[in-house]
Amino acid sequence: MRRLLPLIGTPGSHPGGRSALTCRFRCGDACFHEVPNTSDNAYVGDVIAGAIGRRSMMRAAAVVTVATATGAAVVGTGAQDAQAAQAVDGGAAARTGHPVDKAARGLRFSPVAPNTADAVTVPGGYGQNVVIRWGEPILRGAPAFDPEHQTAKAQAGQFGYNNDFLALLPLPGERGRQLLVANHEYTDEVLMFRGYDPANPTREQVEVAWAAHGLSAVVVEEDRGTGRLTAVTRHALNRRVTATTEFRLTGPAAGSDLLKTSADPTGRKVLGTLNNCSGGTTPWGTTLHGEENFNQYFANASRDTDKRYGLGTGATERKWERFDKRFDVAQEPNESHRFGYVVEFDPYDPSSTHRKHTALGRFKHEAATVRLTDDGRPVVYTGDDERFDYFYKFVGSKRMRHGSSRSVREHNLSLLDEGTLYVARLTGDPAAEIDGSGKLPADGEFDGSGEWIPLATATAHGAVSHVDGMTAEEVLVFTRLAGDKVGATKMDRPEDIQPSPHTGKVYVVLTNNTNRGKAGSAGADEANPRNANKHGHILELTERRGRAEATTFGWSLFLVAGDPADPATYFAGFPKDRVSPISCPDNVAFDPHGNLWISTDGNQLGSHDGLLGVATKGERRGELKQFLTVPTGAETCGPIIQDRRVLVAVQHPGEIDGASVEKPASNWPDGPGKFVRPAVVSVWRTDGCDIGV
Repeated sequence: MRRLLPLIGTPGSHPGGRSALTCRFRCGDACFHEVPNTSDNAYVGDVIAGAIGRRSMMRAAAVVTVATATGAAVVGTGAQDAQAAQAVDGGAAARTGHPVDKAARGLRFSPVAPNTADAVTVPGGYGQNVVIRWGEPILRGAPAFDPEHQTAKAQAGQFGYNNDFLALLPLPGERGRQLLVANHEYTDEVLMFRGYDPANPTREQVEVAWAAHGLSAVVVEEDRGTGRLTAVTRHALNRRVTATTEFRLTGPAAGSDLLKTSADPTGRKVLGTLNNCSGGTTPWGTTLHGEENFNQYFANASRDTDKRYGLGTGATERKWERFDKRFDVAQEPNESHRFGYVVEFDPYDPSSTHRKHTALGRFKHEAATVRLTDDGRPVVYTGDDERFDYFYKFVGSKRMRHGSSRSVREHNLSLLDEGTLYVARLTGDPAAEIDGSGKLPADGEFDGSGEWIPLATATAHGAVSHVDGMTAEEVLVFTRLAGDKVGATKMDRPEDIQPSPHTGKVYVVLTNNTNRGKAGSAGADEANPRNANKHGHILELTERRGRAEATTFGWSLFLVAGDPADPATYFAGFPKDRVSPISCPDNVAFDPHGNLWISTDGNQLGSHDGLLGVATKGERRGELKQFLTVPTGAETCGPIIQDRRVLVAVQHPGEIDGASVEKPASNWPDGPGKFVRPAVVSVWRTDGCDIGV
């Protein structure tokens, strides 16, 4: 029998545990704006309420396989105190009564205790180093970082700001080296420039910020004796992509009147990429990057379609519209339509032009993760990171080709331009049993079924809309409105979505939604069972017959975050006195053993954010252990879990209300008197063995 969740308390003044500084610069105070989705579509919390009684029916129909727990989870009353008392670098056996070497393979380490240290804290027996920091030169001719004399030209050759998604790719022919690709989501001007005046930024400051956005590719080299990674500066494959780099719009909406501007009457060429959050790697050797909170960069919007995407009616926080009219919707009404896509980057071809794939739709993409169908067609999962918005799947119609020739690479770069875009609708019954407290339904678990609703299909000869009253171009430019029309299920901020390479199950991260259950907002449902949901949860989807291209699926709640001592939490049935606390799951990745590693953003339990691993299969399914925590004000991003190394992106350290260059809230990574700098960190076992075994 599975146990789950009641109400977890009242939200703070800044939802999701974020500081006011984070809300201003990362997402443009999105949580304080009116929720953009005003449709009457079902809310996932209501759906969760409706899954009772469907479980046996779904099993009989082979729609979903649901893992069951062996018995009721026991909530240890001393769990929270024991965790707080645990030493930072160990004590797992003493805390849980369970030896480390009996944990799930890949998770055999002493869990890090919740803490507020201004450092990256790792388990005993593990070492770490900073791989690369904001401002370090990576291109030929780029100068050393000088925080007191920054220029846009220098920044365009240096590692960008606020690293988020990470990819680590092989580098054939260069032993001991790999190619690191990083997103640079947004800039914190008050932490970048001494004496920064938010009301009157200078042109140089704005142009530095443009150059600090985007992507970086940098070759890294390992020290086989220690596990340390260091950047190889000025390598031929090192690259910077910024807010002014040229991109191609591809797919069925490219060339549409909705995408044409005075600077680009073709509607096919865009300058820059903005607010790249998480992403994914493709089987054909490229990386995908999701443009998320692009709305915050555009001023003076007025249309209903702008409102649905959260664009503001006045000036922006950064005031970019003062220096380039394309950021002023009143002057360039279509420029904002050219952001909010999945970007594809070819890291092995320095001459390539980057692409924005319109066939995957326009919204606040948190990530874009890829798997292949049995016959080799790409399937991309992506979430719209907004309260009460949706998650999507794209099923390509062309098969991937193998090889490294120019023609093969060109073919594979077109795979995401033809296929069908779907949005998810979840169902469960009866709704009467979901009261917003998190109380478990009568059938013993939150579960249900779902369907992928087609929105548009793109072919080599054009595109067809499946949404009444909207053309295919409108569906792909105003994808949120298409989801509203077809009755997609409102979710609690869909973040990363990862299919397991071991089981094929798909994990959908819902980070939080403190508005759920408020007056005028959707209430709880079976897939989102808590009102005032400030800790978040993770859904586990099983595509029909395990086929990636299926149009129906089953779902269950895999993890409901929060303090394990709270009866509202749930860890796939694993005993809750043997798990680490978790709040606000965000980015996820799988390790070689099939464990899901979860980074957090906005911890509401009084500890710094961190990285945790959880077993997804076997008798230890649900065993959750904290591997590291990040410094003051920071978010854990971009986890990569290899056999012998873990990488994380430490984003926005020191981002605390009232912080500035003059009054830093963090001294990481270089100590007192230095600028606080986002950076990538590598962690390894000091005995040279594999992680967690």
